Amino acid sequence: MDLTWHGHSTWAVEIGDTRLLIDPFFDNPHTSLSPSDVADPDYVLITHGHADHIAHAGEFSDATLVATPEITAYLSDEHGFEDPIGMNLGGTVECGDAFVTMVRADHTSGLNTGYEHEVGMPAGFVLSSQMPTQTSDAENTTFYHAGDTALMSEMKDVIGPFLEPDAVAVPCGDHFTMGPWQAAVAVDWCDPDYAFPMHYDTFPPIEIDVDDFVREVDGTGNDAEVVVLEGDETFTIGGDAY
Repeated sequence: MDLTWHGHSTWAVEIGDTRLLIDPFFDNPHTSLSPSDVADPDYVLITHGHADHIAHAGEFSDATLVATPEITAYLSDEHGFEDPIGMNLGGTVECGDAFVTMVRADHTSGLNTGYEHEVGMPAGFVLSSQMPTQTSDAENTTFYHAGDTALMSEMKDVIGPFLEPDAVAVPCGDHFTMGPWQAAVAVDWCDPDYAFPMHYDTFPPIEIDVDDFVREVDGTGNDAEVVVLEGDETFTIGGDAY
């Protein structure tokens, strides 16, 4: 599984022959790319309706859209996505070589049209190479994109022990989401092999010293390896960044 961080909460994920793009937003200081520079995804996944998560979704309207029914309806009307996959919290859908499970995120989800519309619950996504089951599968590779969220016990009670993420990306910029210490607790509860910070330094309210996140994870005693990616850098689970 290849994970590429394009800054903020924007991730490109490759599982087998399937390319997925999560929360496309390229107006951030951690990427030098424009949407046209990105390899065409097969699927676009949207966690919630805020402008810094759907801003460039329409640039990828040839892909299959995956989001809550409220967001798929809006983006289909506005940007011409055809045959989207509207799903909801707790569901798993098969997307090419990937399985996408939608999980809770504690946040808000107003659309980027002056916040005049509420569009259902925000979400996170757990992407895996095998269908999640009760049986632990050593061959399964799993990435948890937490979306914009506060710390929530579901990370400890469900996502960590049952979905068993190998890697997690957690927001740590504070103010609108978790800050470094709560994000570190989330990592500890999910107990992955790798932890990636995201959703920081994009705007003044979420500017942080990302080393604080590294120290906070270390302070939990968890042995997850914190990987601070440069923008547009790729990490291969089971390999090295390149």
